[in-house]
Amino acid sequence: MADALTAAAPARRARARTRWQMLVPRIRRHKGLLVGAGILACLFAIALGQNTVAPQNPIKIDITQTLQPPTSNHVMGTDAIGRDVYSRVVHGARISLTVGAISVGIAATVGTTVGLVAGYAGGSVDAISMRIIDVLLAFPGVLLALGIVSVLGPSLQNLMIAVGVSGIPFFARLVRSTVLVAKEQLYVEAARVIGVSTPVILARHVLPNVVAPIIVAASLSMGTSILAAAGLSFIGLGSQPPTPEWGRMLTEGRDYLRDAWWISTFPGIAIMITVLSVNLLGDGLRDVLDPRLRI
Repeated sequence: MADALTAAAPARRARARTRWQMLVPRIRRHKGLLVGAGILACLFAIALGQNTVAPQNPIKIDITQTLQPPTSNHVMGTDAIGRDVYSRVVHGARISLTVGAISVGIAATVGTTVGLVAGYAGGSVDAISMRIIDVLLAFPGVLLALGIVSVLGPSLQNLMIAVGVSGIPFFARLVRSTVLVAKEQLYVEAARVIGVSTPVILARHVLPNVVAPIIVAASLSMGTSILAAAGLSFIGLGSQPPTPEWGRMLTEGRDYLRDAWWISTFPGIAIMITVLSVNLLGDGLRDVLDPRLRI
């Protein structure tokens, strides 16, 4: 049995390489995925080069330039205390993308671990784990995040933790359902029979089966996380002044919507473009990685 399992390993690796090679033309043909990936790449480039793209200090106050409309000097205008809206939007890109990425990372890491262990172990471990997940699912995601950040206190770090925890049930359920199917495969049974340890089986034989669903789920969840973080910042439970975060900028401009629409409009457009690009990328990855779809 051990010899057969060892001999089958190169064949499995070859098939995996072949599957990934087959994905390349599917990716090239999917326009939505390419558009979403392109926009998201531009946003990351702007976030990384924020000091070059927007050299003005985003938190510098100039009371002589308050509520200035978009001009050549301030292409997106200024806010109520004279700060350049363009610089704040550009610098806010790094913050919002970081919040989204870290929140999804927390949710995916913890949720995948819980789902792997619960699905593979079964029995009381599965039952207890899923009842805890059911408790978390009983609360709407934003409400759960709101409760967590209220307990921990308003800050950017606590915001990322709260949004990440609220996303754990989704990943845990997704991974568990995939593991329940994967652990019944013959190669997993063969590995168990020859005495391969459980961590090795999970890492080498079960986890590869859940990578594709996790990638798709993470890409789709990032947009939701950015929206949730912006919503919590909008009500004052996220980033604190003078941090140039998009959600915070929305609430700073809500009292000036009639006379200074640009304060809230431009960060709102930035949120819309970011979430749209992430959703396009997620939908495209789902289509490309699903072998049942012809692209």
